[in-house]
Amino acid sequence: KDRYHLVIHICIFNHKGEMLIQKRSDSKANWPGLWDVSVGGAVQQGNTSWQQAHLELEEELGISFDFSQIRPSLTVNFAVGFDDFYLLNMDPDIQSLRLQVEEVIEVMWASEEKILTMIEEGIFLNYHPSLISTLFAMRFQMGVLVK
Repeated sequence: KDRYHLVIHICIFNHKGEMLIQKRSDSKANWPGLWDVSVGGAVQQGNTSWQQAHLELEEELGISFDFSQIRPSLTVNFAVGFDDFYLLNMDPDIQSLRLQVEEVIEVMWASEEKILTMIEEGIFLNYHPSLISTLFAMRFQMGVLVK
């Protein structure tokens, strides 16, 4: 009570403009078995947003990335806190990722259209479709103005 909750999400985009998405473990307390963006998690007490982003990416997918020199591309407010979105452009080989089975049971590359369809079908977390479109649109830039 009277404290804000900080969450991070990481969206990884490949050179084809697809997002790496993950299927959440069936044993997860929230949204089990649904597809989600690349990585997500609550920031643990004592960590900064970027420190938690580093930990979550390493834990869930086995990818090491230094977030200390970048800022979130977007921060979304929700009723009890904030959600920092980091947008990364990289091409990890999904066959060589080390999935944390307690969190992630499958990954795949998906286009914006595919994710929006999955949201409509109820198999992807129920994000605002406009948020998904914004993440795809912002993947190469910071700020609200188009360059």
